[in-house]
Amino acid sequence: MNIKDYVTIKEAAELLGVDKTTLRRWDKAGKLKPHRHPLNKYRLYKRADLERILKGIENG
Repeated sequence: MNIKDYVTIKEAAELLGVDKTTLRRWDKAGKLKPHRHPLNKYRLYKRADLERILKGIENG
């Protein structure tokens, strides 16, 4: 796991323009898969996954 390929929930929410609670709901619904930081177990999101979501929004 290269930590530079991931962003925190706060950064992901800002990038997508949604609230952190929205990301948590998407996690529960299976729309977005969070990864866990190996030391503190916080949610991390792959930059590539977020970029795919953004492209889908732009093309949708």
